[in-house]
Amino acid sequence: MVNEGTVSTLVDLALRRIREDILRGVLVAGSKLRIDELRNKYDIGASPLREALSRLVSHGLVTSQGQKGFRVASISKDGIRDITNTRKLLEHAALKESLTNGDNAWEREVIEAYENLDKEHNELSKTLGKSVDSWEEANNKFHDALVSRCKSTWVLNFRKIIYDQATRYRRSLILNHKEERRAHNDHTQMLNAALSYDIEMSCKLVDKHADAQLARSLYEGL
Repeated sequence: MVNEGTVSTLVDLALRRIREDILRGVLVAGSKLRIDELRNKYDIGASPLREALSRLVSHGLVTSQGQKGFRVASISKDGIRDITNTRKLLEHAALKESLTNGDNAWEREVIEAYENLDKEHNELSKTLGKSVDSWEEANNKFHDALVSRCKSTWVLNFRKIIYDQATRYRRSLILNHKEERRAHNDHTQMLNAALSYDIEMSCKLVDKHADAQLARSLYEGL
């Protein structure tokens, strides 16, 4: 067992590792989260694990069933529709403020994030069976860079929660080459609109990007 560090540090560690495994699909939607199994898996005590799971309930990634314990939150067609609509509202709010406050330093950050994502896209496209973890990280950083000049802590906090939910659905799908190219084309258009400080076009492209994921999720029969 882990013996060092404060309880809060162990809770943060447990939260981060469980969250990552839920988003990656290692912990399957609807599956029961048994404390004893999680203790063996993560080498973290029961109390920090329970606290981490309770926090993840508030994020919508875990559900609590009273005396029955915890489960990974399920996924559904209605769920992805609701997530997509909420995601668009929050992205619009964050983008509008970020583009209003954008400057030369922000432009460099967005370009750097895009170039890293472009590199990961090329690696993923030419390597059959390559893990999408690096691509996912670069994808998240690009989207975060676009809204990084938004000054509303609440908007960014809620955006993070809903973005995790969208990531979960995306990772539940098979990332094929056709989907990679479509997503990458979207990212290129989003970059150009952002650097032009075109708020209206940026919001339209966010909607297009999110709706494409929704359509594919429904097509795949979630």
